[in-house]
Amino acid sequence: MLGAVIFDFDGVLADSELLHYRAMNKAFGLYGLCVSKEEHWEKYLGFTDYENVRAVNRDYRMGWDEATVQELVRRKTRVFDDIAVAEAVIIDGVLNFVDMLRRHGIPIAVCSGATRNDIDLILEGTPLESRFDPVVTADDVKKGKPHPEGFKLALRRLNDGGKERILAGQCVVIEDSHWGLQAATRAGMHTIAVTNTYDAGHLGPYAEMVVNRLDEIKMCDLQGLCG
Repeated sequence: MLGAVIFDFDGVLADSELLHYRAMNKAFGLYGLCVSKEEHWEKYLGFTDYENVRAVNRDYRMGWDEATVQELVRRKTRVFDDIAVAEAVIIDGVLNFVDMLRRHGIPIAVCSGATRNDIDLILEGTPLESRFDPVVTADDVKKGKPHPEGFKLALRRLNDGGKERILAGQCVVIEDSHWGLQAATRAGMHTIAVTNTYDAGHLGPYAEMVVNRLDEIKMCDLQGLCG
């Protein structure tokens, strides 16, 4: 039986992956560094900001100390805040899918590697504002995806005060990257991939179902995964 649907945020609900990349490269530009889009998508897209900066520091042998890493993350956040308000949009098909879940009384949550500030900024004033409870972000976990910590925390929060306990195997996770799909699988949850960031050939080995838009998913699909 379907108990809940848990969404990634960037690349699943909001068209914001490219904004994060641009903002991060603006921060790296202080040190004359530019990470190509292809390399970012291959190596770093599923990381939190701190994990991203630390991985680039290691891979490019930049020699940044912890204070510099933290300052780069803060600068990235400031740049992202400036561009997200003007450019981020809710992805086509999301609102119809979320409305379907709400009509059927299915609890919905977010588990994202973005910060709470980034998510609130993008959702503010949209029909999705205040729709998700809980929202688990990079601020809430010690280990980002593909570690399952975030999804396990989302499930615990879904069960706080709930009438009926939801099991991991009753949750369907919707992700746009293999990191997120791996994290969901490790948490014991079912997986659907959406091809907003990577193609079906890339995502297929990690997901039980692959779609191009969320409004392609029907209730029978969700129930079937948990059946």
